[in-house]
Amino acid sequence: MKEYKVIGLMSGTSLDGVDIAYCIFTEDNAQWEFKILNAETVAYSQEWRNILSSVKYINYADFVQTDEDYGHYLGKLTNDFIVRNKIQVDFVASHGHTVFHQPEKRLTVQIGKGEAIASHLKCPVIFDFRSLDVALGGQGAPLVPIGDKLLFGDYDYCINIGGFANISFDKNQKRLAYDICPANIIMNGLVQNLGKEFDEDGKIAKSGSVNEGLLQDLNKLEYYFKNYPKSLGKEWVVDKFQPILDSFSISIEDKLRTLIEHISFQITNQFDGKQGSNILFSGGGVKNKFLMERISHKTKNNIVIPDEIIIDFKEAMIFAFLGVLRFRNQVNCLSSVTGASRDSVCGIIISPHKKV
Repeated sequence: MKEYKVIGLMSGTSLDGVDIAYCIFTEDNAQWEFKILNAETVAYSQEWRNILSSVKYINYADFVQTDEDYGHYLGKLTNDFIVRNKIQVDFVASHGHTVFHQPEKRLTVQIGKGEAIASHLKCPVIFDFRSLDVALGGQGAPLVPIGDKLLFGDYDYCINIGGFANISFDKNQKRLAYDICPANIIMNGLVQNLGKEFDEDGKIAKSGSVNEGLLQDLNKLEYYFKNYPKSLGKEWVVDKFQPILDSFSISIEDKLRTLIEHISFQITNQFDGKQGSNILFSGGGVKNKFLMERISHKTKNNIVIPDEIIIDFKEAMIFAFLGVLRFRNQVNCLSSVTGASRDSVCGIIISPHKKV
């Protein structure tokens, strides 16, 4: 039996903060088990939110500086976390924060320079999990499905509702996965116009009414009719989704209510009329009780909501696991998911002494 003690770092498009998860993975005869021992979300200051939301528009020199500064920020957070919890860590795996994701141009950029993170730590750091797959013609996303397959293989589907909703499942002995639709990235943006960070339990959305015209226009978006592999980024939201939302002069409450209907429809539309499947849900969107009510109303499958620590930290934990696979030089990115020319071992390792 082999054991790995790893910290996973994750920053999502919703800009709520950095998820830090300290996990132990054990492997016995190709069977994996995991435990999340310590985890927390460090909320971004308003300064960091402003920086991360505008970094894609700045000049190259400032961009490079921000990449460096954000790496030091992550390194300091991680070191503080290690010291405070008095833990031993074999290595740290960092997703970074996505600034550009345009795989059709073979472009994906996550800031948080690995060398800067490593300068604060005494263990190796693994980062840049997407670039190789994109260079191989893949989407560079989703990356979580290999973790879904090896750690949550008892479920027929795994769905995460974060900035975007995405799905992962096996079909014809291959793992498939793709982004379904925008979720918290668009809903949180609307709610912030009301001076709130998010719509607690979906109460604001529940007070509104569905606008059928808006709902139909959103459901007609070309992306929803494309075959996988496919993935979404903030650019798509700005260019394709937001203009439709802005074109309707209705209340924020009605927009939120319509978005709930849109997201719940798009999610349940993925099950091809199946009934009785076990579906694991995770991500911050699961805490939107009204959204989950609408999803439950639209499907006869079994919705499984795990412990809160898995809801909140599943993605950070799986990036820690991707680091384990990279450390073992095993495939951690599946071409069946991303559309790349081949499976690959993604991630750059910075040891205290050398780059691997």
